[in-house]
Amino acid sequence: MLPCKTVLSWTRGTGNRCDIARLRKCGVCYVPNLFPVSFPSRTLSNLATAHSGLARREMAENEALSRRQKVLTIDTMNANIKKVEYAVRGPIVQRAVQIEKELKEGVKKPFNEVIKANIGDAHAMGQRPVTFFRQVLALCSYPELLDDDKFPEDTKYRAQRILKACGGSSIGAYTASQGIECVRQDVSRYIERRDGGVPCDPDNIYLTTGASDGIVTMLKLLTAGEGRTRTGVMIPIPQYPLYSAAIAELGAVQLNYYLDEDKCWGLDISELQRSLQAASKHCNPRVLCIINPGNPTGQVQSRERIEDVIRFAAKERLFLMADEVYQDNVYAEGCKFYSFKKVLYEMGPEYFNTVELASFHSTSKCYMGECGMRGGYMEVINMDSEVKAQLTKLVSVRLCPPVPGQALMALVTNSPQPGEPSHAQFLKERTATLGDLAQKAKLTEEILNTVPGIRCNPVQGAMYSFPQITLPERAIREAKEKGQAPDMFYCMKLLEETGICLVPGSGFGQKEGTYHFRMTILPPADKLKILLSKVKEFHQRFTKCYS
Repeated sequence: MLPCKTVLSWTRGTGNRCDIARLRKCGVCYVPNLFPVSFPSRTLSNLATAHSGLARREMAENEALSRRQKVLTIDTMNANIKKVEYAVRGPIVQRAVQIEKELKEGVKKPFNEVIKANIGDAHAMGQRPVTFFRQVLALCSYPELLDDDKFPEDTKYRAQRILKACGGSSIGAYTASQGIECVRQDVSRYIERRDGGVPCDPDNIYLTTGASDGIVTMLKLLTAGEGRTRTGVMIPIPQYPLYSAAIAELGAVQLNYYLDEDKCWGLDISELQRSLQAASKHCNPRVLCIINPGNPTGQVQSRERIEDVIRFAAKERLFLMADEVYQDNVYAEGCKFYSFKKVLYEMGPEYFNTVELASFHSTSKCYMGECGMRGGYMEVINMDSEVKAQLTKLVSVRLCPPVPGQALMALVTNSPQPGEPSHAQFLKERTATLGDLAQKAKLTEEILNTVPGIRCNPVQGAMYSFPQITLPERAIREAKEKGQAPDMFYCMKLLEETGICLVPGSGFGQKEGTYHFRMTILPPADKLKILLSKVKEFHQRFTKCYS
C-alpha cells in the first residue's frame, strides 16, 4: 500500500500523511513506519472535516505569508510613478502590438498590416539612414575597417578623431560624464554657425541620452519646495507627454497654457499671464517650457513671438527651457527657425546676461531620424556656477551618455563640408529627406481638410499633424459609458477596423470639449496616401454610424 498524501490533524506533529479518498473507501490507513489502522465511518467523517479545515487554514497562512513577503506592492511603491502617463506608447499602441501578433498567428482582420503612425520613429517608417553617419559609426565600431579603401577619407578622419578621444581608442569605454570633449567642441562650433556667430562655450554643453534625458535632468534641478512653494512648470497644451510625465514623477506642479488652434497653434502672451496668475495661488511658478517647432502641433514660432516670451520670462523671473529638436524640420513658406539663444543674444545685455536658458537638441529627429542611437545635447546659459557644479555631479551619476550617440552627435554637428569626398552624397540625402517631409506635410493637411468633420492646421514644421475631429454626441456618450475619452474611443475603433495606429489628442492635452488625434507624416508617400484614405473613409463611416 502507498504512503498517505494528506496531513491529518490526528497525527499532530508526526508528519504522517493519509489519502482521505482511500480512507473513505476501505477504512484502512497504512501509516508509514507504523502500522495499518482501521477507522469507523464517523471517525473517517471527522478526519475529512479536520483535513478540510486544516487545508483552508494552511491556504490562508500561505496567502498571508505571500503578502508579507512582498516588500514592493502597488500600495507601497512610489505614488508619483502611478501618476505618470505616456500616451505615445499607451493603450492604443499596446493593442496595436497585440493585433500584429494576431495577424502573424493567422487571425482574420479587415486589414493585412498595422500602420503605426503614433510615434516619430523615422527609420521604423522606412526613412533611410544617412550614408556618411553609418560609415563613420561602422569605422568607430570596427576600427579594422579603417584599412578598407571603400570608405572615403573624410569618414576615416572623423572616426580616428573620435576613437582617439575614447579610452583605449574604443567606443566601448566610458567617457567624461559631460561628454567627449572634442564632441562638445563640435557642438559649440555648430551652434555658433547656426546662430550667426553668437559665442558658445563648450563648457556649457552637456551631451545627453537623447533630448529627453537633458529635459528630465533640468527638471530635477528645478523641482523644489513643498505646498505653495512647490515648483510649478508651465507647459504648452497640447504638449509632448514627456513633460507631464516628468513633472508627475518629480512631484512638481503642472501649469497649463493653451496654444491658440484658431491661429495655427499660436502662443499668446496673455495666456501665459493667465496661467501664471492662476498658479501663483497654489505653487511657485519657476519654469517656462517652449517646444519649437511644436510637437504635436507642428507650428513654428516667429521671431517676434520668441522675443515676447523672453521678455515675459525676464519680467516674471522664470527659467526658460527651449525644446528645439525639430529645428531642421521647417516646411511652410514664410516660416523660419530661430533659436532662443540667438534671439536672446540679439536682444542685448539686459536679457542675454540675465535670462536663464537651457536648450535641447537630438539626433532622433530632423533629417537624421536616428532615434535608437540616443544622442543629444543641452546648452545652459546664465546658470549659477554653484548650480552648474551640482548639474555636473548629477550627470556623473549615470556615468556617461551612450558613446555611439555621442559619436553621432559629433557627425551631425560636424557634417561633410564642400570639397570633402562625402559632401555631395550627404547633401543629396539630407535635401531629399527634408524635401520629402515637406511634401508629406502638405499632402497630409490637404487630404485631411477634404473630410467633413476634420479640420487640420498647416503642418509648418516638425513631423506631425494634430487635426481636430468632430464627434457625434452618441459616440461621446458611449465613450463615457465605457470610461474612455471620446477621442480614445475613436482611435481604438480606427485601429480595430483599419489597422491604423494614431494617438488620441487627450494624451497630449486639449481644450475642454475639443477632440483631436496626432499622426506622424513619416510613412512613405504611397503608404501615407493609403493611411489618409482609410482615415477619411473611417471618419465618414464612424460619423454615419453614430449620428
